[in-house]
Amino acid sequence: MKIPLVSICIPIYNGALFLEEALNSAISQTYPNLEIIISDDHSVDNSLEIVESFKNITQIPFYIYSHIPNGIGANWNNSIKYASGDYIKFLFQDDLMRSDCIEKMMELAVSDNDIGLVYCKRTILHDPNNLEHKAWVNYGGVLHKKWQYLEINEGVLDGKKYLSDLYLMNSPLNKIGEPTAVLLNKKCFQKVGLFDENLKQTLDIDYWYRLMKYYKIGFIDKELVSFRLHNDQASSVNQRNQIDETALLTQKFYKSLFWCFHPKKRWKLFKSHSWIGNSVRYLKGIFK
Repeated sequence: MKIPLVSICIPIYNGALFLEEALNSAISQTYPNLEIIISDDHSVDNSLEIVESFKNITQIPFYIYSHIPNGIGANWNNSIKYASGDYIKFLFQDDLMRSDCIEKMMELAVSDNDIGLVYCKRTILHDPNNLEHKAWVNYGGVLHKKWQYLEINEGVLDGKKYLSDLYLMNSPLNKIGEPTAVLLNKKCFQKVGLFDENLKQTLDIDYWYRLMKYYKIGFIDKELVSFRLHNDQASSVNQRNQIDETALLTQKFYKSLFWCFHPKKRWKLFKSHSWIGNSVRYLKGIFK
């Protein structure tokens, strides 16, 4: 029986500080059929030197592609375009995978052809003396318990069950996790498309929701990855720059996912984004 190829996609940009740790976790995987795709956004530090050094210490095929910088979404998508695998496993330059991460995820992924996404719990690497980090971990560290009706246990659920949960759009919007916590069937990109390059902060959330409309979702109740919090990562920079894409996201969901949502959420979206709702708000403003 053919063992599916998994592409470990690592988009990088000036990631030298933690990149060696990330790459060590990639080449230490127990899963037997891998390739590593590096998409570099013209790093000006020694990231590429670190990557080149790893090509000589592993038998896993390494492919390095230089990419003209055009935002994080373009770099993610570039790595996908060059991936030959049946499955995509993202690993970000700051993060880590447990050695059996891909093996465990693939066991679940191949159990049902309708599974498009498998995700797991994650360990949060952070500065325990940083109050913002501590608050973030307390709030967003255990994501699978943030749903209203869904009881998420290890196994598989129809993606539409996630979309119909009353708490779907409640904070935190991302109740799946960062791309490092996710394994994707590559066929999803043919059906759903690539990541939205117009988004800076929420492109992963947008993609998870879009995928849920068509595929089943698998969950592994183990911390198979480590997500690193630090002040120079893209999400932290975006937060400091006060990038808030909530309104843009809800507009997208109103157009494409409206009938998948809980009735109360549909009503809220209708009031916010339909021409009727906009007209009512306009008239209320006039007659205040």
